[in-house]
Amino acid sequence: MGGIYWLISQVMLFWHTVWDKVVPDHRTLGTNWQWVLAIVFLVITVRVVLFPIFVKQIKSQRAMQAIQPKMKELQEKHKGDRETLQKEVMKLYQEEKVNPLMGCLPMFLQIPVFIGLLHVLRHLKPGTSDHQMQLYGWSIPEFMGAVDARLFDAPIVAKFSSSAADLAKIEANSTTVKIVAALLVALMITTTYLTQRQMIMKTGWNSDPQQRMIQKFMLYGIPFFTLTSGWYFPIGVIIYWVTNNAITLGQQYWVLHKYPPPASATANTTPYKGGPKKTGEAKPVGGFRAMLTKAKDEAAAQQAAAAEAAAAKANGKALAPKPGAKPINPKKGGAAKRQSG
Repeated sequence: MGGIYWLISQVMLFWHTVWDKVVPDHRTLGTNWQWVLAIVFLVITVRVVLFPIFVKQIKSQRAMQAIQPKMKELQEKHKGDRETLQKEVMKLYQEEKVNPLMGCLPMFLQIPVFIGLLHVLRHLKPGTSDHQMQLYGWSIPEFMGAVDARLFDAPIVAKFSSSAADLAKIEANSTTVKIVAALLVALMITTTYLTQRQMIMKTGWNSDPQQRMIQKFMLYGIPFFTLTSGWYFPIGVIIYWVTNNAITLGQQYWVLHKYPPPASATANTTPYKGGPKKTGEAKPVGGFRAMLTKAKDEAAAQQAAAAEAAAAKANGKALAPKPGAKPINPKKGGAAKRQSG
């Protein structure tokens, strides 16, 4: 991982040098924008490099949607025979040239970058020896500038969980650090959830159980991980994560609207309604709408019953004898007709 650490530090230093010539050298709004923008453009650099893989990810997801009818046929054909089903599914993937893991590949490729930045920021500590300051090609002024760099008066090397003793070494206020870190963690959780929700809303829940499990993990598992671990990340790392999510949201929006999934593919998935449901499941109607529908049905039934009763009453009056007329004997009437005949 030494090469990763060195590469990440060099990209940060490059962008710091660029922005140091653009923005004022002094702190503005309690922020050293050269270092904050260096982290932001580290993300942009990584995303530009990974963009072709992101496009392949979208194509792979479309291909997975396109083969869903064949997947359903295999599931019905080999129901109860899991081993044979897995073999046939793998064979189908090979025939259609589909890689189900491609959907997670961009995220996995960013993990080394995330770990590298985490390591570099943890390396930035006051009181470090001159040799350690220059470990990844940093000059001593650059190292000290990064240690002192802040976002709204909170050092980018500080964490929500930093002890009072550690914060005292970098002359940071504990309350300020906790407020800034907590807001960034909340943004990190929200944007992580929204990036996955955006994709599922457009493509729907996959009908394949394994793929749906991956979708559920991405939608709920990753945000839960950020919730439980974000408090231990340096503020600089959280800036990286939030920026990465924001770029992902914009990138996905552009790709999904420019190249929407085909109707034949989305027809084989369950639409996103806040959670996975069985395909074809009717959405229950509740609340005031249900009461209104019930009242209309009852009123219509009452009107139909009243109309039927009125018709029956009218028919009864038509068949009844007029006042003063002799009642007709059916039997006699029938005999007279026979005699006359």
